[in-house]
Amino acid sequence: MSTGIGVVVPYDFALDRELWRWTPDDADLHLTRTPFEELPVGVLQAAAVGDPSVVTRAVRDLRVVEPRVVAYACTSGSFVGGSAAEKVLAAAMAGAGAAAAVTTSGALLTALRTLGVRRAAVATPYDDEVTARLSDYLGEAGVTVTGTHNLGLTDHIWTVPAETTRGLVTSAVTGDAEAVFVSCTNLRTYDLIAPLEAELGIPVLTANQVTIWAALAAAGLHAVGPGQRLLEHTPLPEALDDYTLSREV
Repeated sequence: MSTGIGVVVPYDFALDRELWRWTPDDADLHLTRTPFEELPVGVLQAAAVGDPSVVTRAVRDLRVVEPRVVAYACTSGSFVGGSAAEKVLAAAMAGAGAAAAVTTSGALLTALRTLGVRRAAVATPYDDEVTARLSDYLGEAGVTVTGTHNLGLTDHIWTVPAETTRGLVTSAVTGDAEAVFVSCTNLRTYDLIAPLEAELGIPVLTANQVTIWAALAAAGLHAVGPGQRLLEHTPLPEALDDYTLSREV
């Protein structure tokens, strides 16, 4: 029997197949979406799709298939309120019945700590305000943001061409970055990670990659992604403990 991984995504998420590419044959993904909101991509939308009451309902909807882990796959929705809000969100997921709860932004910090990264570049498709919120979130965690680059998009992020994303990432990286994080689960990145790592010489972490990597690890499984440095590592044990316990705030 396959291991079930529940995934809560924003209503406009369009990359279901990309998530499956990291998923091994002995796991099944069970996706559900948050309710539609008439909002452009931005701070207000991130707050709406990351509202703990909204995510709690989605987690409860997934309980019928009894997933081993539930992941909230939205970067901005899990960092927009800062570190304390991410902890509240993860705790709300656990309170709603998730046996283990992972958020994209929490998984990002786990990945950075696992790789020993203290200085990271940031590439996003967002506007300046949302990008700044991500830098603030990383700063709270003690990660120095060496540089950022963003596309300023407010919709249709899933349609961004690969070459545009490649340029976005290379523009964000400065000489002293130890890794680069490519934000947004609606930005296609799977096929770019290994080539960019070879070109840049540093780990390239992306939103969907860290989410599925952490969720599968919490279920005792390993993500699939040839040539992707992160996938050579298992999350630090204390991170896995965090995923299986409701966190105090």
